[in-house]
Amino acid sequence: MSRSEHPIVRLCGVSKTYGATHALSDVDFSCFGGEIHAVLGENGAGKSTLMKLVSGVIQPTSGSIEVDNTITRLKGPADAISRGLVCMFQELSLVPDLSVRENLMLGAVGSGLGRLDTGVVQRAQNTLAQIDGGGIGMRTRVADLTLAERQQVEIAKALTRDPKLLILDEATSALNASVVEKVFRLIREERDRGVGVLFISHRFHEIETLADRVSIFRNGTHVETFDNGAYDYGAIISKMVGQRIDDLFPAKPSTAPDAEEVLRLDGFGWANSLKDVSIVLRKGQITGLGGLDGQGQGDVLQGLFGLLKGTEGRCIVAGTPVSITHPKQAKNPKLGIALVPEDRKTEGLILDQSIARNLELAALGTDGINASDPAIYQPFLDALELKCDSLDQPVTELSGGNQQKVALTKWLALGPRCMLLADPTRGIDVKTKTQIYALLRRLADSGVAILLVSTDYEELIHLCDETHIFYQGRVARHLTGRDVTAEAIIGASLNIPSSAETSEVANA
Repeated sequence: MSRSEHPIVRLCGVSKTYGATHALSDVDFSCFGGEIHAVLGENGAGKSTLMKLVSGVIQPTSGSIEVDNTITRLKGPADAISRGLVCMFQELSLVPDLSVRENLMLGAVGSGLGRLDTGVVQRAQNTLAQIDGGGIGMRTRVADLTLAERQQVEIAKALTRDPKLLILDEATSALNASVVEKVFRLIREERDRGVGVLFISHRFHEIETLADRVSIFRNGTHVETFDNGAYDYGAIISKMVGQRIDDLFPAKPSTAPDAEEVLRLDGFGWANSLKDVSIVLRKGQITGLGGLDGQGQGDVLQGLFGLLKGTEGRCIVAGTPVSITHPKQAKNPKLGIALVPEDRKTEGLILDQSIARNLELAALGTDGINASDPAIYQPFLDALELKCDSLDQPVTELSGGNQQKVALTKWLALGPRCMLLADPTRGIDVKTKTQIYALLRRLADSGVAILLVSTDYEELIHLCDETHIFYQGRVARHLTGRDVTAEAIIGASLNIPSSAETSEVANA
């Protein structure tokens, strides 16, 4: 289906201010039915404010919003949903202590608690099945789901509401490449039946693959809207950040393959999730772990930080065999292992506490470190350009990217010899990604060994010195040098033999 004649939603001269802060300034913007319209911009550019206005969460300070060619005042999210404007926010809206089925009930137009249309449940189950979430039970408590599974439920929840305009804010940030492709297929089907899609993502290959049109926001202003493909990667980044960034990723130095070992795993295993995993981390190297979600790569980080009981195999740190059974032991300077977890909001930070209090958490109880001394954190905060009013500001008031900077800094102050990172750039803007990538490379250059789990294959290709791809709890393939390609990563993630392996079998 071609693009609709009139936009589903049009913003005319819209501004949104919070005191002296201009979140949006005099914005004109339209989204039509039958198109996938990507919105790009770094954190603080105005993207989230735009989404909240269109979904009825907040009201404009000035200007007007038109829905189906009629000036409209959206009274709240329920009013927006009743008009077909359905939003999936980056910050998941599911209630952890309720079941998947109960979460589908919340906010469902025209339904009461306990009286959810069985057709809605069936549509949600069908949608989940199409995006590899068929194993998620309707009676499963959301708190018991992984971050990726929660994101799949959010997508299914949004699609059951028969949207005219589907607003997806970092909808795929926790999903692996295989599931993302299936989500994209559903999004294209929605577009082809006339639904408009507003799509926010910080992953450029997703925008390139999916979008029909692209709009760029910067500092609360609408910079430009253009057809996808009109500009190259460098030009788009330049429009987003106001200056050209020649290369998102820092250059990789040439690291000797026999560089000093920092940590070694031999035959590492745990329950039915990890089997005979062997990995060597060396000074000056960033080692990547990839694969489909839930294949064991995340459990490696958990095991190394002492969060798993009953692990098998050997762990050797600085030449000494160790048995890590508790995080306090892992972070002790004798081992010097730090973990930045996947979900910064529930596992990495205490949101209602101040920045200063969150920074102290990792150093508490560590000999020789004054956890309350801001001077030990300041160099890292300066390097990452943390944006805040003061260190007394609650973390919940920060953008996602600045929250992640706090989550990283609290560990950096301990001077770890080994950093374990679980998707550290998930859902953050390109400028912050660049800062984090540069910091990680500087850390590696200083001798820190970095073990990075990432669902973004561009990070595995361009940031990591070598990569291990997991499949069903094992290392399916170890990729180095020019062998680290998108095709090799995806193929190994699906356990498809490489052409070299196929040739060896044929010649055997």
